[in-house]
Amino acid sequence: MPLATLEGNNVSAWFGDHKVLDRVSLTMPAGVITALIGPSGCGKSTFLRILNRMHELVPSASMAGEVLLDGVDIYEPGRKLTDARKQIGMVFQKPNPFPAMSIYDNVVAGLQLTGKTVSRDVKDDLVETSLKRAGLWKEVKDRLRAPGGGLSGGQQQRLCIARSLAVMPRVLLMDEPCSALDPTSTRVIEETMLELVKDVTIVIVTHNMQQAQRVSQQCAFFLASQGQPGGIVEYGNTEAMFSQPIDPRTNDYVNGRFG
Repeated sequence: MPLATLEGNNVSAWFGDHKVLDRVSLTMPAGVITALIGPSGCGKSTFLRILNRMHELVPSASMAGEVLLDGVDIYEPGRKLTDARKQIGMVFQKPNPFPAMSIYDNVVAGLQLTGKTVSRDVKDDLVETSLKRAGLWKEVKDRLRAPGGGLSGGQQQRLCIARSLAVMPRVLLMDEPCSALDPTSTRVIEETMLELVKDVTIVIVTHNMQQAQRVSQQCAFFLASQGQPGGIVEYGNTEAMFSQPIDPRTNDYVNGRFG
């Protein structure tokens, strides 16, 4: 399947009456890692959740605008929620494998949600492929029946990546996937991302500026001024944004003067 481009057009978001994002437009190109950076509370994670229709799970939440996956709006009336989730996977800040479930069953858990029934052989192949793509196969291949909760934090996070990949998404969203991990595990996850982006478009929210520089090719800097909803101040090539930012606020943020 060809690589997918994801676009947010004029995306605004609310929790009740509180507006948290104001008309954010961003193209996340196919085969590129796009990093969303900015201080806490400026709408990065909300934007990320809108990209695969998770925002609407919050009872008071609403949104406006459109999210296009290869030109087709995932919010189009009649489009199934599961369809968006199948194509656009999500990895969260805290590793969340099903702790009592085996490593093997964790990987195939996503298939049940999509209603796919597959043979045992296909499952076996899928588990191996997904774990290899998530950089975990060598470490767990001899204990696939052991509980996922018995793995280290970094391994659990890679198990969650494998679980997302098993559904064959075209885009992978990652919400601060390394913030709960040690530097060694972080490095492994970053290497995994750089491998994966050859076949999956990746969007990552990170507070770690060095991480944004190491893994992303494109960056979007979100900011919310006092009492105002968040928006994008500047976006573009990561290298350029860190070395020659156009907006003085970007310059201050990437150089650690606030946030």
